[in-house]
Amino acid sequence: MEYIGLIVCERGSFSFFSAGREETAHEGQTVFLPENVYFRVLDESPDLCVRLLFYKVDPIREILGNSVQVMRLYASLNVNKTEVWTTGEEQDIVHYMALLARYNSVTGNEFDKNERKLLLLSLTYRLCSIYSVRLSQQSGMVGRKKDIFLDLIHLVSKHYAEHRDVAFYADQLCLSPKYLSVLVKSVCGYTVQQLVFKAIVRHCIFMLHNTNKTVKEISDYHHFPNISAFGTFFKKHTGLSPRHFRRQQ
Repeated sequence: MEYIGLIVCERGSFSFFSAGREETAHEGQTVFLPENVYFRVLDESPDLCVRLLFYKVDPIREILGNSVQVMRLYASLNVNKTEVWTTGEEQDIVHYMALLARYNSVTGNEFDKNERKLLLLSLTYRLCSIYSVRLSQQSGMVGRKKDIFLDLIHLVSKHYAEHRDVAFYADQLCLSPKYLSVLVKSVCGYTVQQLVFKAIVRHCIFMLHNTNKTVKEISDYHHFPNISAFGTFFKKHTGLSPRHFRRQQ
C-alpha cells in the first residue's frame, strides 16, 4: 500500500498478516496501517462488519505547508508498524468515513469538492490527536525525536532563504549532520534539504501569486546566485518556469 489505512471493526473480528506478524482485530478496535506496508487478511468471523478508508497524506501536507503545527502531522502520522488500538473514538472515525463516502461522487460543484477536502483534513487532525496520545504513552526517545524535529521546523521557517545545508541546522541543534539526517528521515520521510526546498518553493509561489515583485527580486530574496539558477530550481520542483507559473495562475 502507498496509503495510510484505517480499518474500523464495527462487528465481529478478523485476523491479518502485516509487516511480518499476525494480529487480530475485534469489535470496537481500529487497525492503523502505515504507508508502504504489505497487508493481507487471513480469516474473518461470519458476522464481520468493517469500515475502510485508505488515503494519501502528502496532498494535505502540501496544501498546508511547512508551519510548525502542520509538521505535527509528519511526526504524529509517521508510524512504522501496523497497530491495532481501541482508541475510544471509533464512532467519530466511522462518522467521518460515512460523510466522506456520502460526498465521494464526482461533481462539477466546487463547493462539494472543497467540502470533501475539509472533511479529509478534519479527519486527519482527529487522527493526529489520537496518534499524539499514543506517542505520549510510549518511550521518551519517541518524544525526544519529535521535539528535535519540531525545533528543526522552527529553524527552517526562519532561515530557509539563507541556509540550505544540513550542517547549518545540525550545528544550531548541537547535533551531527548524519544523526539529524537519519532522525528527520525517520520522522517525516523527507531529508532536511527537501524540507528546506519545500519551504523555498512555497514562499516563491506565494510571492508570485500575491506580490508584484519581479522574478529577479524573488530570486535575490531567496539568495540564488542568478535568475537562471532560480528558474532551473523552480521548474524542477513545479514543472514550470517562474514566469510561466505566474501567467498560468
